[in-house]
Amino acid sequence: MDGAEGNAGQPGPAERSHRSSVSSVGARAADVLVYLADDTVVPLAVENLSSISAQELHRAVHEVLQLPDVALDAFALWLVSPLLEVQLKPKHQPYKLGRQWPELLLRFTDASDDDVAMDEPSLQFRRNVFFPKRRELQIHDEAVLRLFYEEAKGNVLTARYPCDLEDCEVLGALVCRVQLGPYQPGQPAACTLREKLDSFLPAHLCKRGHGLFAAFRGRGSKTGPGEQGLLNAYRQVKEATGSDSEHETTLGSHYRAYLLKCHELPFYGCAFFHGEIDKPAQGFLHRGGRKPVTVAISLEGVHVIDSREKHVLLGLRFQELSWDHTSPEEEEPVLWLEFDGDSEGMPVNKLLRIYSKQVVMCGHTH
Repeated sequence: MDGAEGNAGQPGPAERSHRSSVSSVGARAADVLVYLADDTVVPLAVENLSSISAQELHRAVHEVLQLPDVALDAFALWLVSPLLEVQLKPKHQPYKLGRQWPELLLRFTDASDDDVAMDEPSLQFRRNVFFPKRRELQIHDEAVLRLFYEEAKGNVLTARYPCDLEDCEVLGALVCRVQLGPYQPGQPAACTLREKLDSFLPAHLCKRGHGLFAAFRGRGSKTGPGEQGLLNAYRQVKEATGSDSEHETTLGSHYRAYLLKCHELPFYGCAFFHGEIDKPAQGFLHRGGRKPVTVAISLEGVHVIDSREKHVLLGLRFQELSWDHTSPEEEEPVLWLEFDGDSEGMPVNKLLRIYSKQVVMCGHTH
């Protein structure tokens, strides 16, 4: 696969529907559908589909969307399905990789034969994992900021970025501002939020309140957990003033505020990979088994996230660890992370073993 960057595990925000990116293939031309982070589609009429490169398709999307030149570095084309995500290099040929998708799934995932047979990737225009966050903050073009914002929002709402309640409320309030306009004291905001709560908060925070929401609906005045915090945060969203808005529109300033908050999250802009770690043994003669994890890798470091509980188990910058990966022929590939820790107050050297068929892809991301 020539070292394609990628990730797998839980479906990302753009995998809400099963879809194909090649809608029709004729003798010479085909319609290629490229999906943006908000699920809108950029259709491209392409000659010589089988040999066109990712770079050529990327430039075509760039021209259709009329983006500034920085977008050529900031975004990349990805092949994405619920089972595997691969960031394409400029020289990759998307059509050929799409034809090889079943082999890639067998090589990089543990998917069943039935799942492999049903899986089909779509072509997506997403943030380039190698684009530095500091450069992102230098961008003022609203269209580019919106694409970053939509992708980050999807990752928050699907809990790919695990956030605590307070962060979710602050981020959700900015989404309210973008979608509903400035907070108006007299408007029935609580009703609006209640109807669209899953547009503003991750699903697991919405579910807690469903029973309460149902009970309160007739009364109209009370709100459930998460909803009141969101409402309070919405009230506090600051509007752009003076120099803040010289280079960008009001919406652009809110996209930027959302991204600045996301930059506080250590896994913003990461590539995500699926793996497993050993559980600690549960008592004498009991095997611990394995825990599914997501490995988030950025330009700065590595985070290991509990896939089920959605919390960070380990976070290290690259200067704090050494790593290696092994792929013995008869055993599972392993990513090894070695780092300093402590045991009962004493400094010790720790070694974490992550089992994953994607260790080769992890290695190419850094």
